[in-house]
Amino acid sequence: MKNMKWFAAAAGAIALSATLAIAGTTTGDGGWKHEGRGGHHHGAGFSKKLNLTDAQKQQWKAVEQNFRLENAAFFEQSKQTRESLHAAKKAGDTAQLESLQATAKAQHAQMKQLRAAMEPKLMAILNADQQAQFQKLKAERAARGEGHEHQKQ
Repeated sequence: MKNMKWFAAAAGAIALSATLAIAGTTTGDGGWKHEGRGGHHHGAGFSKKLNLTDAQKQQWKAVEQNFRLENAAFFEQSKQTRESLHAAKKAGDTAQLESLQATAKAQHAQMKQLRAAMEPKLMAILNADQQAQFQKLKAERAARGEGHEHQKQ
């Protein structure tokens, strides 16, 4: 009986923790935050580094929202590819895996092109000092990313 009470309490604590963890990772609009390593959500730290005004923050947010809306179909397709890749890995289907890896690589290249096309819209929001800071942050991120690319290979 004592063990059952302990087990019930532990299960309740785990369920509560999982609920709070999930609730803490959503943006409130049904989407997920993309913070941390590999994330694309710049957050307050990014706007502080660039010293954005409130008006600039709103413009930046609008550009990012339009980007997501314009490319929603592509993002969904990429998500499906990643899920299929994961399933093929799990199933040990090497033929399917190789095929999907080629697709994922092409989608990755396309994503880089889409982001590059968005950059001038973001740069137009910034003043000269902020543009210089943006380029510096971008270079630092690229340098960090190079190390990750080499680790993958």
